[in-house]
Amino acid sequence: MKQELTLFAGTRPEAIKLAPIALAAGESGFRARIVATGQHPDMVDQGLAPFGIAPDDRIVLSRATGSLSELFTGLVPEVDRVLAERRPAAVVVQGDTATTLACALAAFWRHIPVVHVEAGLRTGDLASPFPEEANRQLVSRIAALHLAPTPAAGAALRAEGVPDEKIVVTGNTVVDAALHIAGRGLPPKNVAVAAAFAGLRPRILVTMHRRESWRSGIGEVLGAVMQIAREFPGARFLLPSHPNPKVRQIVHRILGTCDAVTVTEPLDYPDLIWALSRSSLVITDSGGIQEEAPTFGVPVLVARDTTERREAVDAGWARLVGTDFSEVVIAARAVLAGREKGPGTPNPFGNGDAARLTMDALRSRIPDLDRDLTAVASPGAP
Repeated sequence: MKQELTLFAGTRPEAIKLAPIALAAGESGFRARIVATGQHPDMVDQGLAPFGIAPDDRIVLSRATGSLSELFTGLVPEVDRVLAERRPAAVVVQGDTATTLACALAAFWRHIPVVHVEAGLRTGDLASPFPEEANRQLVSRIAALHLAPTPAAGAALRAEGVPDEKIVVTGNTVVDAALHIAGRGLPPKNVAVAAAFAGLRPRILVTMHRRESWRSGIGEVLGAVMQIAREFPGARFLLPSHPNPKVRQIVHRILGTCDAVTVTEPLDYPDLIWALSRSSLVITDSGGIQEEAPTFGVPVLVARDTTERREAVDAGWARLVGTDFSEVVIAARAVLAGREKGPGTPNPFGNGDAARLTMDALRSRIPDLDRDLTAVASPGAP
């Protein structure tokens, strides 16, 4: 009988990054059971669908305020119920969301080994990104196995006292996901995306979704986009807009009259990868795009003051510009004028074999993980 792994996903990025693991599990002597936690209803299904996967179970949360505390206190008992009904060999969580932390805690309290995918990312600033930096640090205290995407992430864990035998550097599964989707060679479903990036002119993808950017930062970045459009009249911009009404108002106010900018609804993952792989430049506050872009040779301007993905900056694929109007314009100008190019080096986040390395680690280490937890306390102990 195959050992079962329970993979919890509450957001689209989690689903996308866990999909390669779910696909690889069946070939490695495991059965992957995916549980959608309801953090972002329907988004997990959207993230999994391009890989031919659907959740095996789902949690339905009752939310009134939308606060983080309401989400967290709703998640923990529901996750505990799922684990009580069907105990897996290990719980796999990804990244740094409320789902990640809540599911890790619920599993830890039931003495089920927690496997943390994308472990060891750090900015060192609990306020940026918020609350993700705190979430991932807390998960690192209770994870039984830490799957670090890069050697630097592994080093960060060791510096915090995580034993070396509990750390495995695998690469990032988002590279597996991006290559899987790009390999299909399918045209975008969204006709506006195809039209925006038609021809050989410079193509700039812009994404802004982090809460900390919504007050003033997004206005600075969008103002910079308008200025870049004036300086490079042949360039075309694609901006998948965040669904938040306040964000959309800002986008319309600043870019509503700019014909060079195509604003769309949030893109499904295949359309995003299609656009990313054809971009000349990306301006983003997204963590995932920082990891995906080097695979396609696309330079990235990171619209944040800090990044937990320093490897992209150190390798020359990404540049931190914050949300300062002048910094964004100057950096974009250098790329579009041909003065700065990507380094041409391999993607520091891996080459697409992270899921295989993940399964190798699980196959060899799960017996030890279970023994470690049993030594701490017996199942069901208060």
